[in-house]
Amino acid sequence: MGSTPQYPAHTVEKIGGTSMSRVRELRDTLFIGGREGAALYGRVFVVSAFGGITNLLLEHKKTGERGVYARFADADNDHGWLEALDVVAQAMGEAHRKVLDHPADLAQADSFVRDRIDGARNCLIDLGRLCSYGHFRLSDHMLAMREMLSGLGEAHSAYVTTLMLQRAGVAARFVDLSGWREEGDPDLEDRLKAGLEGVDLTCEMPIVTGYAQCREGLMAEFDRGYSEVTFSRLAALTGAREAIIHKEFHLSSADPNLVGQDAVRKLGHTNYDVADQLSNMGMEAIHPKAAKALRQAEVPLRVTNAFEPDDPGTLIDDKPADTPAVEIITGLDILALELFEQDMVGVKGYDAAILEVLTRHDVRIISKASNANTITHYVDCSLKVARQVEQDLNRIYPSAKVSARPLAMASIIGRDLNGLSTLTRGLQAIAAAGHEALGATQGPRNVDVQFVLERPSLKPVIAALHGEFIAPCELQLKAA
Repeated sequence: MGSTPQYPAHTVEKIGGTSMSRVRELRDTLFIGGREGAALYGRVFVVSAFGGITNLLLEHKKTGERGVYARFADADNDHGWLEALDVVAQAMGEAHRKVLDHPADLAQADSFVRDRIDGARNCLIDLGRLCSYGHFRLSDHMLAMREMLSGLGEAHSAYVTTLMLQRAGVAARFVDLSGWREEGDPDLEDRLKAGLEGVDLTCEMPIVTGYAQCREGLMAEFDRGYSEVTFSRLAALTGAREAIIHKEFHLSSADPNLVGQDAVRKLGHTNYDVADQLSNMGMEAIHPKAAKALRQAEVPLRVTNAFEPDDPGTLIDDKPADTPAVEIITGLDILALELFEQDMVGVKGYDAAILEVLTRHDVRIISKASNANTITHYVDCSLKVARQVEQDLNRIYPSAKVSARPLAMASIIGRDLNGLSTLTRGLQAIAAAGHEALGATQGPRNVDVQFVLERPSLKPVIAALHGEFIAPCELQLKAA
């Protein structure tokens, strides 16, 4: 599509699904607030589906309860996915009736849902009919079907948000990147350029779908993290002044439910290195590959609380810390996947074989420890998947002892931990709280320290570490 067009100074901002369910509240604060005229514009909003809709379209992210995609894939009930699609249509209607109140807007939203749902229904019926012939395999089309279904949610929320803002007098423009009924197979960059073609950022507010249909197939690599990739690539492509993620909470020093609302403090400023460590611990400020796109384009990221629009939130850039400090304490449940083989000493190949099996089963590795005859990977996966990994490794190494044990990991994270004795003080704080660290690691870069624990110890240990490294600083600041 030629060279990259030039855009005026602007921000690219993302709103997640949970916040989208309260988008009517955001109309008068985040979208409009005290702005008038030209001050309303110079902002591009990338939106997720309304809360719960993607779960109904695919499968529940936490419980695994089957949605349209999962039911169609299982094909154990010819009508199950049709019923699930009707549930989606009903949920979409309920979602936009909480946002819109003008009869004309409601009629347009209802019509939009009917068109998309009917189109998806007809597509899946035709696909099922096609794959009833032996020459066609349903498995060859599953990823494309997953992408199509997922895009329904973002298209709906973006369309409804556009109607809401237009009714409020904002020149909002619906930018549909989902490729609905479009021909061609553009790459992501061309899809983004086409979406913004003709948009004047000085006097229009684009409301962009978080899902973008493209040749690369975002879900193949990112699955449900695709909206952050769309957001980051859009910010990088357009040279945004800032990329902003609006969440329902501030990026804070710990979970306030564990350490107390009065004890936590907003980070305020950190860097992409810390963001990567948070992602590794399952507490994503942003997907690491999305962060990479912003970092390479030299676009700073800001994480704010969507419902506190006057608070600047936390800025994430490439700058080092002014002074060493612990910034955040977090943790997650893990499995310790251990392979013990007495004959491992001096023999190469064990690491490579284990990694190949873990990769094949799409197991996320958090950390690793090894000695002369034991290799332990701390992983984030289900026990079911871990058992499959065990079986594969036992076939490769029949004389080895392979086991999977449920544990937890707490982590101290900061841009610069030099000189803080975080490992020693962390172990002492854990012991003083009446708990035991089963293992601990600290890399030479001094950006994080990890403690392996029994699962019941995780929450009290996070509170103890926060009290040791962060809460005293907060108390001193308040006293000053």
